[in-house]
Amino acid sequence: MQVPSEHHKPAASTPPPAPLPISQIAIVVRDIDEALERYHRALGWGPWNVYEHKPPALHDTYLHGRPTQFTMIGAETHVGPIVVELLAPADGPSIYKEWLESHGEGLHHIAVMRPDAVASEATMRRFEEIGAGVLMEGRIGETIHFYYLDTEPLLKVIFESGTGHAVDLVPSRIYPPIDADATR
Repeated sequence: MQVPSEHHKPAASTPPPAPLPISQIAIVVRDIDEALERYHRALGWGPWNVYEHKPPALHDTYLHGRPTQFTMIGAETHVGPIVVELLAPADGPSIYKEWLESHGEGLHHIAVMRPDAVASEATMRRFEEIGAGVLMEGRIGETIHFYYLDTEPLLKVIFESGTGHAVDLVPSRIYPPIDADATR
């Protein structure tokens, strides 16, 4: 007879054939405008492309395996080879709101986006095999599929993966406005 373990250990897994490259780090914030100003002034990061992720562009959204409508505002900028994203939850429940309630503002996830749907599905299966299922997912337009993996227990940070990237979208605005930098 097997005694149930107090701590679930994920099944052994071999490393991926190549290291998963980091494509993005993301910080969850309460107020996108205040955060844009703070990161621009303190670190000089920008310009930021700001996106309002909402239906109909944002669709097929799930939270903890259940269809759930949520919206968010994202802002992205390149810092060297890495994209830095600021995310502010808007309407509906999301892992961003859960994070703010339990951790406050700060580093939320690291993204390892995949080049195509086949690689993305393989990454999702690989993480499911080691006990890290999908926390939240959705689609933006026809080209972007994103999902967040429950990797915090194993890796002490959430990982995002999927295909496509918001940098490929047309932003709703840019921060700082081009005129603002020209007048300083």
